[in-house]
Amino acid sequence: MRRKRITSLVLSVCLIVGSAVQGGAATTQEKISNAKAQQQANQSSLQQTQEKIQELESKKGESETYLADLNTQLNDLRSSLEKLQNDYDAKQEELTQLQSDLEDAKADEAQQYEAMKLRIRYMYENSASNYMNLLFESGSISDFLNQAENISQMSKYDRDMLDTYKETKEAIQTKEEQVAQEKEDIMALQQESADKQAAVEELVEATYQQIREYQEDIQSQQTAENDLLTKISSQEDAINNLLRQAKEEEAAARLAAQQAAAEKAAQEAAAKEAAEKKAAEEAAAKKAAQQKAAQQAASATEKKQNTTSTSTTTSKSDSSTTDTTIDTSKGKYLGRFKLTAYCSCSICCGKWSGGGTASGTTPTPGRTIAMAGVPFGTKLSINGQIYTVEDRGTAYGHVDIFMGSHSEALGFGMKYADVYQVN
Repeated sequence: MRRKRITSLVLSVCLIVGSAVQGGAATTQEKISNAKAQQQANQSSLQQTQEKIQELESKKGESETYLADLNTQLNDLRSSLEKLQNDYDAKQEELTQLQSDLEDAKADEAQQYEAMKLRIRYMYENSASNYMNLLFESGSISDFLNQAENISQMSKYDRDMLDTYKETKEAIQTKEEQVAQEKEDIMALQQESADKQAAVEELVEATYQQIREYQEDIQSQQTAENDLLTKISSQEDAINNLLRQAKEEEAAARLAAQQAAAEKAAQEAAAKEAAEKKAAEEAAAKKAAQQKAAQQAASATEKKQNTTSTSTTTSKSDSSTTDTTIDTSKGKYLGRFKLTAYCSCSICCGKWSGGGTASGTTPTPGRTIAMAGVPFGTKLSINGQIYTVEDRGTAYGHVDIFMGSHSEALGFGMKYADVYQVN
């Protein structure tokens, strides 16, 4: 029955009855009070430590979320840099090709220019004889005109080709400048992305370091938490031992008082019996004296009869006590314990609702009880019913009885009863 908080342990300290032996009880109570104060101080430290752990876990979670965002940004930047590198390589290949094309165009231009110069020189050097040859060799004026047109078309072709190569060269140069500018732009973007990546990588490293520090702080606080839990558990055991000691002192005091009362009653009975015997003897002696006097009076006068009768009446006064008698035949007397009840619902057991007991058994009405300070399996006799300690949650001296329903647990309320250990 793990729903009970440690505060129930503190409340159970109040169960110690003031009728215990004064010297020992006062010492035990003082020890309980000191142990309780130490436990409360550790509980306060534990709460602060747990709050610190929650705060660190929250900050660590925020840093991890931020780190995930940074990693996403970093991946995006790396993808962007990779794309820019691919673009840069493509532009470099394009620029290389353009430069090659430009060199080819320049070579073609030079070759065409040289051929054209040769034709022009030939035409100017042999223009007169050429035209005369064309005139005499032509079969007709029409043939002459055709030959002249061919020469004209050849010259025009040379001029057109020269213009074309010039345009091609200019276009290639323009494209080369454009690609070179695009290449520079890509390099600038690469540098910008690289700078961003470096900045994000620094943030990633700083965030990683922050998370590591949070984790180290959390581990340190968890170590402190475990130490405090160990101390609190040890103090709980110590308090239960002190409570058991106080109950034993109380039980011993009650047994001693009961024995003293029995001895006193026996002494009073013996004294009363002796007094009654003495009174009877005195009455008998008085009666004998009266008889003797009567005989003397009878001898003095025969006519006079004197009868004497005496009677004695004794009254007995019995005293009874309303105090409950300790019956040691039921087992070892542990003391007068506080009784409550619980069930397996979420109200009674919280997050452990519907589960088994702390000892691993299935809680059963009429059998299962919860109490600290004794081993699991300890059998206790309470109001004539035998129960087995199978659960925890209450301090020694406070028995929680398992019920089949929450209404039964509520209806049970809170009681007190003498408790005996059977085994």
